Amino acid sequence: MGRWEPNARGRLAQAAFELYGERGYEQTTVAEIAKRAGLTERTFFRHFADKREVLFAGSEILQDSLVRAVIDVPESAAPIDAVSAALETVVTVLRDREFSQRRQKVIDSTAELRERELIKLASLAAALADALRRRGVPDLAASLAAEAGVAVFKVAFERWIAGTDEKDLSELIREAIDELKAVTAG
Repeated sequence: MGRWEPNARGRLAQAAFELYGERGYEQTTVAEIAKRAGLTERTFFRHFADKREVLFAGSEILQDSLVRAVIDVPESAAPIDAVSAALETVVTVLRDREFSQRRQKVIDSTAELRERELIKLASLAAALADALRRRGVPDLAASLAAEAGVAVFKVAFERWIAGTDEKDLSELIREAIDELKAVTAG
């Protein structure tokens, strides 16, 4: 290895995305990622539990951001409005559409990664429901609002990465929430 260079985690992630794009996720090894980044496998495992986690790094930040936002919403807000307000904060974490598109393309290519994404979304819904319960929202209402919020996020995110219009993620989240409210209002 050459002299030390900063941002090992970022270099590893960049190398992984390059290799996933060139060879595919399943054909890429941790050794190849580390070599491309000019680092060792040991360094890779100091930053990521496995090669899947390169794709899901930052999910804790997203979850923490959403939970804090739910907790910070005024107590008078209805559960779905608290979740809606929290979803508006997603744009502070997810800013780079091109990166999100590349990431999603890799995830969509492999059943294992699609399953991992569903697990992460389920964890997000559970965390949102827990935050709502801490606000005093009854169990059923908290679960429904959280699951609906994750569905709204998923639909808006898919529209955003499709890139078929110039709307930002925040606008797409608001549209999806409005549509959900219209559908449930009858």
